[in-house]
Amino acid sequence: MSNVVVYGAGGTAGSRIVTEAADRGHRVTAAVRRPEALTWLPAGVKVVTGDATSAQSVRELATDADVIVVAIGGGERALWRDAAENLVTVLRDVPNPPRLIHVGGGATLLTPNDTPLLDEPDFPDEYRDAALGQADALALYRSSADGLTWTYLSPPPVEFHPGERTGRYRTGTEHPVVDEGGRSVLTYEDLAVAVVDEIENPRFENMRFTAAY
Repeated sequence: MSNVVVYGAGGTAGSRIVTEAADRGHRVTAAVRRPEALTWLPAGVKVVTGDATSAQSVRELATDADVIVVAIGGGERALWRDAAENLVTVLRDVPNPPRLIHVGGGATLLTPNDTPLLDEPDFPDEYRDAALGQADALALYRSSADGLTWTYLSPPPVEFHPGERTGRYRTGTEHPVVDEGGRSVLTYEDLAVAVVDEIENPRFENMRFTAAY
């Protein structure tokens, strides 16, 4: 059993991670900017006001945490970079810092030519700022998170949606995991399974991984 803090607990990914972790017996703290909006919490989950870009928030919640999960959303590029930078800066000064699992973007995965999907000429403009922010966060972890234990999880770049929890998935590292038809597909429910599996049985410390069927 771990003490798990989930930033972005009210979002599509974060809510499912909270539920999966609580269902599997972990002590979960749901950190959100508007706690009054959370009315669905599983029994035993603690809800607090929290912001991954706030040094005070991270410092307070890190004290008793074994793992911090970042599952925040938004469309501004600076958000993910600021959150990652704040977490790395604060956790360096925390005795026995918790592990960090960042749910990032699929657009940072690589094409068969080993270039980021977000650099493709047909990448949709409406998703570019978010994709660049997630790329900034991944680059920061890789360059500046010495002394910390972090994991960055990229979902499939396109076919990623709410659906059934199957409890199964396959993993990769830099390229999308595809099926026999060339599709990379995962539900948010099984993304949550992958996150909690990584909490319970770490396999991708200080690296990025991806998951799909």
